Amino acid sequence: MKNYHLAVFPADGIGPEVIAASQQVLRQLEQLHGGLRFETREFGWGSAHYEHTGAMMPADGLQQLERGGFDGLLMGPVGSPAIPDHVTLWGLLLPIRQGFDQYVNLRPMRQLDGVASPLRNAGQHPIDMVCVRENSEGEYAGVGGRVHRSQPQEVAVQSIVFTRTGTERVMRFAFDYARQQSRRLVTNVTKSNSMQHNMVFWDDVFRAVAADYPTQATDQQLVDSMTARMVSQPETVDVFVASNLFGDILTDLGAALTGSLGLAPSANLNPERRYPSLFQAIHGSAFGLVGQNVANPIASIWSVQMMLEFLGETELAARLMQAIESVLREQRVRTRDLGGSHSTTDMTAAVCQALAAGS
Repeated sequence: MKNYHLAVFPADGIGPEVIAASQQVLRQLEQLHGGLRFETREFGWGSAHYEHTGAMMPADGLQQLERGGFDGLLMGPVGSPAIPDHVTLWGLLLPIRQGFDQYVNLRPMRQLDGVASPLRNAGQHPIDMVCVRENSEGEYAGVGGRVHRSQPQEVAVQSIVFTRTGTERVMRFAFDYARQQSRRLVTNVTKSNSMQHNMVFWDDVFRAVAADYPTQATDQQLVDSMTARMVSQPETVDVFVASNLFGDILTDLGAALTGSLGLAPSANLNPERRYPSLFQAIHGSAFGLVGQNVANPIASIWSVQMMLEFLGETELAARLMQAIESVLREQRVRTRDLGGSHSTTDMTAAVCQALAAGS
């Protein structure tokens, strides 16, 4: 019997609903594979924890997770309209990303059969993009401060931090990923025309890393024109590597182009596996939908699929991806974000049924 130990964070808003759907899929996978068990331990960290304690997680939260010996972390969306966004982000998700050196944020953006894109010519130009986002420093390094608060002379400074180690390792991951997945192109997303220090450094490192992969096609795109390229020529975008902020923004655009933020998964990876990696849908907590059973669980379920792949359960990962694709292709079940009226429960059941049927 192979046991995987997972830490589960339902977190905020619709998080408990989509995480419950993901756990239902895990139970279905256990039934399909009798020699496999996913042992889960739930953590009630998030906005409710903040309201009771003044912190998003306990002071020893990372130590608790390390002692737990977890193989993976599965998290719902984080954020509450009652708490400033910078408090929720810096109180839970970023400490885990940085503390566990999850320096790769892997975000696939693929238009699946049966899902309409807002692009008029999406059928002629298929969308199949993957962002490798630097996830531990850059614009989200947290270096800076404010002085003379609330005074006319108040100053706010936020510094962007790129290290050679941090930049090189995420770029090398992008090239290795492209090679392993037989991807044709790696694009460097930059803004070195105006940011003459850090982004020129970023470009220099990209060229140095690219030299070690002479057979891999590459190109370079300024981040502002990259947004236009993703809309007008999505078929030319394959794998792109971007800084923390640029990757964050571009992948929200990419998710919208593929049909819905409700279909957008992500993996926060420590590739060396010194720490557990975290898997999470990229959509928000959507408090306006809480308790209505209408949230699309696919992004969270797809994040489970990415977790399985990272854990080496490639056959199960492929089977789950096939089930997701089958349900969306057949279009019998559509949640509100996809133009339908089916529930979270309906969509989850459809994926589980497709798994059981071997679709």
